[in-house]
Amino acid sequence: MYSVADFVIRVKNASYAHRKEVIMPYSKIVKAIAKLLVREGFLADVRDSDFDGKKAVTVGIRYVRRKPVVNEIEILSKPSLRLHFNSNELRNEQRKKTSTIVVSTSQGLMTAKDALKKGLGGEVLFRIG
Repeated sequence: MYSVADFVIRVKNASYAHRKEVIMPYSKIVKAIAKLLVREGFLADVRDSDFDGKKAVTVGIRYVRRKPVVNEIEILSKPSLRLHFNSNELRNEQRKKTSTIVVSTSQGLMTAKDALKKGLGGEVLFRIG
């Protein structure tokens, strides 16, 4: 299973169901994406935990006035079709919508805005808004 898409869809479903937190099996990329989304203000918190004796990542869903901050998530890069954009293509994709794009670059995970400041391209994982 593709852990990035699984994590993103679990966060979206939990926010629609008004859950307080989501528990995911531990992986480095899931934890890095969760930290990035906390820094950008989409999630409340992220912490390591144990679930059924296995290492897990627990993510708190953020709400503002009882409405979830995460409204829309679109997975752009899939296992069957990976999307890699250079900085110019990334700039054009960022202009299409006002949502935040998460990119995996050679310098780690970052938003498209940060990647454009550094002049980097990479694999476009998903769009969140």
